[in-house]
Order: sequence, then C-alpha cells, then structure tokens
Amino acid sequence: MWNLSFGFFGVQIAYSLQSANISRIFATLGADPHQLSFFWILPPLMGMLVQPFIGKWSDRTWCRLGRRKPYLLAGAIVAVLVMMLLPNAGSFNLSTAYVFLGLNSAMWFGLFSLIFLDTSINVAMQPFKMMVGDMVGEEQKTRAYSIQSFLCNAGSLVGYLLPIFFTWIGIANEAPKGVVPDSVITSFYVGAAILIACVLYTFLKVREMPPAEYAEFHGIDPAAESSEKGEGLLKLLVKAPSTFWTVGLVQFFCWAAFLYMWTYSNGTLAYNCWGGVTDTASKAYQDAGNWVGVVFAVQAVGSILWALVLPRFKNVKTGYVVSLIIGAAGFVSLFFVHDKYLACASYFLVGAAWAAMLALPFTLLTNALEGSPRMGSYLGLFNCTICLPQIVAAATGGLVISLVGGSQAAMLVLAGIFLLAGAACVSLVKVKKSKEQ
Repeated sequence: MWNLSFGFFGVQIAYSLQSANISRIFATLGADPHQLSFFWILPPLMGMLVQPFIGKWSDRTWCRLGRRKPYLLAGAIVAVLVMMLLPNAGSFNLSTAYVFLGLNSAMWFGLFSLIFLDTSINVAMQPFKMMVGDMVGEEQKTRAYSIQSFLCNAGSLVGYLLPIFFTWIGIANEAPKGVVPDSVITSFYVGAAILIACVLYTFLKVREMPPAEYAEFHGIDPAAESSEKGEGLLKLLVKAPSTFWTVGLVQFFCWAAFLYMWTYSNGTLAYNCWGGVTDTASKAYQDAGNWVGVVFAVQAVGSILWALVLPRFKNVKTGYVVSLIIGAAGFVSLFFVHDKYLACASYFLVGAAWAAMLALPFTLLTNALEGSPRMGSYLGLFNCTICLPQIVAAATGGLVISLVGGSQAAMLVLAGIFLLAGAACVSLVKVKKSKEQ
C-alpha cells in the first residue's frame, strides 16, 4: 500500500507549489486582487475536463505497462517540463506593454503554462486514487487512503516550505518588478525533480492486476463488464449511487472554501500581519508570500494529526461534521488575527477540515462502488464535485470580493461559512458499513 501511493508524495509537492504560489506569481506579474480568482478557474476546469476521461480510458487500458500507470507517468513527465516554465513567466523579456483583455504578455504566458501544468498534474494524480480502488480490498481501503492522505500532507509540507527554505539559505526572495523571485523559481525546479523520482518509484515497484485477476478479485462477472463497456459517462452518471451525489454536495461547499483560502491567503496575511501591505513588488509582500507556505505547512501538520483522531470517531458522519466545524472556526478567526504566529493557529484548525476531505469522501464512494467494473470512470466523474465548486467560486470571486469592500480577509470568513454549510449537508449522506464493521 505504501508503494502504491508513494508517487503521490511527489505529485502533491507540485500541487502544493502551485496552490501556495499561483496568486503570488500572478500578483507579481501585475494582476490585481479582483483578477486573482479568475486565474484559479483554470486548475479545477482542467481537472473537470481531464479526469473523467482519464478514468474512462484507463478502465479500458490493459497493456504491458499496466492499466493506470501509463497515465501517471505521462502526466508526470509533462508536469516536470511545465514546472520549469511557469515561474519564469516574468523572466523571458516578454513585452509587458502588450495588454489583451486586461492581461499583459507575461501573464498570458503564465496563464497557458498554468493550463498545461494543472492538466498534467491531474493526469498524474487521478491514477493513484484509482489504483487503491483497484488493488485494495474493502476492509483495508480506509487504511490505504490514510496512507495516501499522509503522503499527500507530507508532500504538501515540502512544497509549502521550499520557498522559505531557499530564502533562508540565501537565495534571493526579491526581484525586479514583474519578475518572480529566484526562491520561488528554484522551488519549482526542485519540486519537479522530486516529482519525477517519486512517480518512477511507484511505476517500477507496483504491478497492476491483469484483467482476469482483477475480475476475480472484485467479483466482477465478465459478461456484465462487457455489457457496460459501451456506456458513456452521462449514462454512468445517471446510474451513480446516491452516495455519489450526497457526498458531492458536501464536497461543493468544502472545495469552494479552500479555493478562497488558496486565492486570498497571501493578500490577507500581507494586509493583516504586515501592516496593510498591498504593493506586490515590496519585500514585505514577498515575505508574506513565504509565510503563506509556512501557514499552509502548519495546516498540513494539523491535517496529519487530525487524521490520527478521525478513526476514533465511532460514527463517520460525526467525525466529518466535527472536522468541518473546526475548520470553519479556523477560517473565521483569520479576520481578527494580526500576528503571523497566531495565524498559524488558525490554519492548524483548518487542517482538521482538510484531513476529513482527503480521507472520507473516497472511502465512502469506493465502498459504495465495490464490484463495479467502472470504478475509474466513477472516480473521474466524482472529481467534478471537487472541480465544479472551485470553478464557481473562482468565477464569482471578483464580484464577491467587491461586495465585501475588497477585503481578502472577509473572503476567508465566507470560506468558514461554506464549511458550516458542508457540515450541515453531511446529514444527507448514507454510510455503507465495511465488512470489518
């Protein structure tokens, strides 16, 4: 189970570098706070477009290299190449005088790089979730996804802390206006190297089941499997179990909340904890950008520790609700926090919600889908419950922040309200007990 998910560690480093630094990068390139949320439409949009098809295609891919593994390797290779380009968007002497639709040429370069980066990360990420569903029995799935959650948070820690680490050892954290600092660029380079090494480890260590063995392991009737091969994604969606929809509703509120966290944390900390700083070229703003990595790392630590507590809840839904309420308290408290160290405590609480979001939804869904030959297709479709809320939150972010007077801290309060709404929707979820229960 460890080898099965180890590559996820490297993928998550890439994802966390993107999450912690996209707002910082585009603000440095010239985007204002009202534009930032629009850049965040792209990552979930690409996931929503890519992952259902990766699931569908990989369900039917039985080759010498494996079933899911060819996709994770191809995605990782492309991600590495794009990670070399994205942070250099301001360093290629592009004419910043050229402006189209309110974006200068450096921002357009960064935008297209972001599209390719998130597409490739999604291609590399989804197979790890599918392989757990493919190769782990129902009674061990909670443990397998907990290992994946641990590696996810460990990768997040590394990705979040790389910029401040490289600043600490002397790599420049300041750059000319419109240029991303070397500390961030170096972080992306190192993250790319770790990503490909970890993915290769899983690729070489894991042997996927051949079709006959897979069918026997899951108790699948080959005749029934053959009859379902022609079903399109829309037809599968219509036949999805109720757990798909009810957990998806919870997911909607949770992922909208975290989209706001990723988008507005940098501006919130710069303004609240660095004396009202808004100049993106200033040393204080870039220092706040490094601190975003620190608080996100603290969130990951909180998530790791809370993941140890979650199994102690006798009722899964109770653990889900409590986790989201604790996370909501963390988000709301950031409106009142004006010390960077106290901000760490707030993000530590947010980690409880993140732990639940990583551990519970996929366990609930894969148990509900046990015996289905279209596991990958359903997991790919389920990713839409992660992507769609982020797209909605990003598309409306410019309007919403205008309604709250331009306050990025107020957007984090709204994130807390979203988590409370998600907690309320947990009551709609029907839990399938595992065999060991």
